[in-house]
Amino acid sequence: MQTTTAALADIFPILRRLPMSMVPIIRGAARWHKEETKFYLDLWNETKERVAKGRANPCFAVDLLKSQKQEGFTDKFGAYLAGAILEAGTDTTSNTLYGFVQAMILFPDVQRAAQAEIDRVVGDRLPVIEDLENMRYIRGCMKESLRWMPTAITGAAPHAAKEDTQFNGYIIPKGATIINNVYTIHNDPNRYSNPRSFDPTRYRDDKTSSAESALGSDVSKRDHFTFGAGRRLCAGTHVADMALFLGISRILWAFDIRPAIDPVTKEEIYPDSDQYTNSNVCMPKPYPGRIVPRSSRKADMVKSVWEEAAKELDGDGQWKQIPKGMKFQSVESL
Repeated sequence: MQTTTAALADIFPILRRLPMSMVPIIRGAARWHKEETKFYLDLWNETKERVAKGRANPCFAVDLLKSQKQEGFTDKFGAYLAGAILEAGTDTTSNTLYGFVQAMILFPDVQRAAQAEIDRVVGDRLPVIEDLENMRYIRGCMKESLRWMPTAITGAAPHAAKEDTQFNGYIIPKGATIINNVYTIHNDPNRYSNPRSFDPTRYRDDKTSSAESALGSDVSKRDHFTFGAGRRLCAGTHVADMALFLGISRILWAFDIRPAIDPVTKEEIYPDSDQYTNSNVCMPKPYPGRIVPRSSRKADMVKSVWEEAAKELDGDGQWKQIPKGMKFQSVESL
């Protein structure tokens, strides 16, 4: 529920103790929770059914079912754990890519420079993960996307002070909630000159991944804070980096991203980069744009790759066979 009031209820749990009549959003949240629980449990029970019928492929949810026998946690707990993993790896990455596309509309010079690097490195084939080490500018686009449009604008999760701490003349008492104001940090001109400019060259000398940068001892050299800080960093940082690389490099390999055209004035329409949805996990508000294939050949290749990938899926959209290299346990041992 992307509303400011809902976010406040997350940050200040005491609001949840008020009568629902005083806080209508809490009543709405209770309704949404009921629907969300049903959604997660339906997926959880579907996995159970697949296992029972011998139709399940190895995956995180299957491994959770094995752990349930050993640990004894409830179906709701398991369903929410699997659901949290699903959501954490979907809306965050897609929101960041949505912001990246907006940036390409607003900063066409960056788009041209990125496409020039992609064309030089891969030519007529689609980029693959192994190309990342040879695409320094695209690495900068990844880092700048996470800084310029941080989806978790208040950090991955609230933290708590382990002990009384003094900072800038203030005492932060033990147990106090600490919120990492990511948006403000990312727009601090003392850390990032001209912070509302999308500039991948900020990271020209940065060869680290997001995880490596986050674990560095010198916080002044941190690339961005989108994945949190302290002991509870996002566990999927490396997955997000790889997903962003493939998304950014393949989008720009295949397409030009251009401003929309006003049907009346015929003038280009540029989005406002300071307009976001109201949520702890946010994204740019909807904006118009045009995504145009760079060539008919590249458009045909994208269609062909999609069709080939679809052949690997069954009627339910699941893998017919698990790709090589997956670390999940086998289903047969259930």
